[in-house]
Amino acid sequence: MERLEQQLAFIREVDRVKEILRQTWLADGSRQENDAEHSWHMALMCALLAEYANEPIDVGKTMLMILIHDLVEIDAGDTYAYDTDGKATQEEREKKAADRIFALLPADQAVMLRGLWEEFEAKQTPEARFANAMDRVQPVLLNDASGGVGWLNHGVFIDQVQNRIACVRDGSETLWKRTEEILEKNADLGLLRRRVFKQEGEVLNERYDLASMRLAEIAG
Repeated sequence: MERLEQQLAFIREVDRVKEILRQTWLADGSRQENDAEHSWHMALMCALLAEYANEPIDVGKTMLMILIHDLVEIDAGDTYAYDTDGKATQEEREKKAADRIFALLPADQAVMLRGLWEEFEAKQTPEARFANAMDRVQPVLLNDASGGVGWLNHGVFIDQVQNRIACVRDGSETLWKRTEEILEKNADLGLLRRRVFKQEGEVLNERYDLASMRLAEIAG
C-alpha cells in the first residue's frame, strides 16, 4: 500500500500543473493556456504527426515524455521563451523542482520519469528531438490561430521565433518548413515584427530604426 500511496500523492501533486499559465493564448484568443493544456495538445500532436518525424520514434514513449516535460514548472514556474533574465536561472530552478517532484514516486518510477525529463532536455534521441519539435510548433499554431495575441503582447520579432524553432528541423524537416511558412505569413500581416536595418550582421539600435523610418517618410 505504501507504493500506491506514493503514486497517489504524486498524482495529486501534479494536478497543480493546471495552475501554471503560459504566455501563449488559446486558439480563440479568449485566455492564456495552462501547462496541462499545452502538454495535452502536444501529446495529441505527437500521436497524429509522428509520421513526419525525421527518424522512427516510439510514439508512446514520446507522448509520456511530453506529458511530464513541464511538471517541473509547478515549482519553477513558466519561463517565457524570450525572457533573458529568466532563462539565466531556468536550468537551476527546474533541476531543483525535478529533485522534489519526481521523488514523490516509488523509486523505480521516479528514476523512469526523471530519466524521460532529462532525455527531453538533452534533445539527443529521436524521441526527444520530436518532442521538442512539438514543444516549439504548438505555440506557433496557437499564435497563428489567435491572431498573434501572444506575439503582439510582447512585441516579438520573427527572427526571435525562427531562432527558437530551429530545433524543429532536427525532429521534423517537414514540420519545420511548414512552421517557417506560418511565421512568414504572420510577419507579412504585422503580427510578428521584422527588423528593418542591419549593419555588419548586428541589428542597429531600435531608436535609430524608428528615426530613420520617420526621416524617410518626411523625405518622401
